[in-house]
Amino acid sequence: MLTVKYISQNRDAVVDLLSVRNFNDAAIIDQIISLDSERRAQLTKVEELKASLNRISRDIGEYFRQGKRDEADAAKDQTAKIKEEIRSLTADLNNIEEKLNELLVQVPNVPHESVPRGTGEENNVEVRSGGEFPGLGNNALAHWDLAKKYDIIDFDLGNKITGSGFPLYKGKGSRLQRALIEFFLDEASREGYTEYFPPLLVNEESGFATGQLPDKEGQMYHVSSDNLYLIPTAEVPLTNIFRGNILNSSDLPIKISAYTPCFRREAGSYGKDVKGLNRLHQFDKVEIVQVQHPDRSYDALEEMTSYVEYLLNKLELPYRIMLLCGGDMGFAAAKTYDFEVFSSAQERWLEVSSVSNFTSFQANRLKLRFREEGEKNSLLAHTLNGSALALPRLVAAMLENNQTSGGIKIPEVLLPYTGFEMIGQ
Repeated sequence: MLTVKYISQNRDAVVDLLSVRNFNDAAIIDQIISLDSERRAQLTKVEELKASLNRISRDIGEYFRQGKRDEADAAKDQTAKIKEEIRSLTADLNNIEEKLNELLVQVPNVPHESVPRGTGEENNVEVRSGGEFPGLGNNALAHWDLAKKYDIIDFDLGNKITGSGFPLYKGKGSRLQRALIEFFLDEASREGYTEYFPPLLVNEESGFATGQLPDKEGQMYHVSSDNLYLIPTAEVPLTNIFRGNILNSSDLPIKISAYTPCFRREAGSYGKDVKGLNRLHQFDKVEIVQVQHPDRSYDALEEMTSYVEYLLNKLELPYRIMLLCGGDMGFAAAKTYDFEVFSSAQERWLEVSSVSNFTSFQANRLKLRFREEGEKNSLLAHTLNGSALALPRLVAAMLENNQTSGGIKIPEVLLPYTGFEMIGQ
């Protein structure tokens, strides 16, 4: 959430930058500024009345000591009127603050100046690419056919047990999932990320703090009897570890990671977009999160991007890195890079990671602050997160790109984790 102070001091810049992400409602920005002005005026009145109340209370004591009962009674009547006025003003102030917050949660994060204008994925900009495209013959199979041929993922049984979008991994398919998770966690540890294993359900406060609520409420599975939400990503519980904290600048950066299953209700599109592993309601992912000093957050974004690129190179997959345009970015992000791997049998790019800098947007909701050494005042920290990596589409591309006449070849970097070199032998 943007701070009122930032909006008020940078009104024109905020309106202009928000237009990059097609948020063109300057009226909301002006309402926020107007309500804040009204709020501050009310606060001033309340403080002035409280000061008067304290002064008159001292006078009452003095009147009683001097035996001036009539003056004391008159002053007491005056304090009663002031108290009532304070109550009325406080009620008005609460209403103003409620309206102000209702408007603030509708405003997305301000994009970085390098974010291109655009309405959707067609306006995203390729930053760089890598890896070699495999030469598959005309008989190449899509991953859902390979999964059935080698009996490693059963989509029908998953549908029977739960429903569409909940595949059942088995045999070497299950071991491949575990191998990837362990590989990603080990690499994250080597990169300096402390591993956590967080809860898979979060409360409403946690969902609000990281921007899932109220913006993405319809995409989350809700346990209504307990008012808890199944996590859509480990970003939510990991970032909320620091909710309400005031850190020291020497604590930064904080780098943490976690493997979790993730749950999303989103229906997506139709046909090949949702077939097989292309779009699931439950999937596995290793997440990396950083809490950073504001002066370092964009450097950290580039470092995290390079790290995810390193993982894809290790897995020998063809990939490209896309800088998202304003219209394709998430609500809380200031700048996002998407990673896509090429699925040769499907002949399409599949997204496997997003790496984002949220600047102080999440931290403002989290009340996550830090103090510079020797300073009394605290500042909002910056938060970042990235998928390193999400498994389903990654596995889809691995199965398709590595298929041979003798089976599916396992990337060399995973051999210590799988214990086998081929699927199908």
